[in-house]
Amino acid sequence: MDLAFIPSPSTGVVHLGPIPLRGYAFCIIIGVFIAVWLGNRRWIQRGGQSGTVADIAVWAVPFGLVGGRLYHVVTTYEPYFGEGGDPIKAFYVWEGGLGIWGAIALGALGAWIGCRRRGIPLPAYADAVAPGIALAQAMGRWGNWFNQELYGRKTDVPWALQITSDPAIGRVGGTYHPTFLYESLWCIGVAILVIWADRRFKLGHGRAFALYVASYCAGRAWIEYMRVDEAHHILGLRLNVWTALIVLVLAVVYMVVSAKRSPGREAVVEPAAVEQETADAEDAEDSPAGKAADEPQAPEDKPAGTGKKKS
Repeated sequence: MDLAFIPSPSTGVVHLGPIPLRGYAFCIIIGVFIAVWLGNRRWIQRGGQSGTVADIAVWAVPFGLVGGRLYHVVTTYEPYFGEGGDPIKAFYVWEGGLGIWGAIALGALGAWIGCRRRGIPLPAYADAVAPGIALAQAMGRWGNWFNQELYGRKTDVPWALQITSDPAIGRVGGTYHPTFLYESLWCIGVAILVIWADRRFKLGHGRAFALYVASYCAGRAWIEYMRVDEAHHILGLRLNVWTALIVLVLAVVYMVVSAKRSPGREAVVEPAAVEQETADAEDAEDSPAGKAADEPQAPEDKPAGTGKKKS
């Protein structure tokens, strides 16, 4: 008998009249807002303009969603294009199935387009939004809780996740390791690590983002190993474990090479912000108050008797 466990929601969707409110989509939307909010604060601290992060996110987020879905469909094609599969369900994003690897890859492409349009370096932007992306992932993993998916092996630990049976999809009820929770907590730790390291070592030129990638992959590798959902295997390991290990190595190599080639942090991350600051300073100098401050002050009259000697 299980004395304690984490219950799963009875449904992943609530209908507000004819409008379905899906927990999975709600978690993703909240995650995006968190990432943009924190990224905007960090971008301003680095010398950028408020609103730039949101403007580029307009490009990055749609690209990321498409990339995440493509990765999932390609690596788990059987339910869509296998025997008895339904291709139209490849578009059912609300049912779950977004691969972070594809989301980051195509999201980076969208961010590059947005950065190019604004004339700012992509690595600097990536450094600013890195911890926000980690927090967005932490929030997004709760969407898997709503959908009762991506859990680990069976267990009777007090924090086990209760899964209800569903013969229609072959889901067996019981208590399992809540890998969604493990990854959510890990992502929060990653965000804290990146913020601390960035303040301590003044990371620049994409190294804060690389640290996020490396530390996330380190956690994803062991969490992925615990999962029991169907996946393709290579040499006995799940495909996503191999992906995490390879990307981890690449991120570490980038940090080492980047630190040697471009030490320190970018002096200017957004030229438009510098131009605006210069224009504001010139306007302040041309204002009546600024001109008055620049005019030489007349010498003050000395009080009577200040030049006399005492007798």
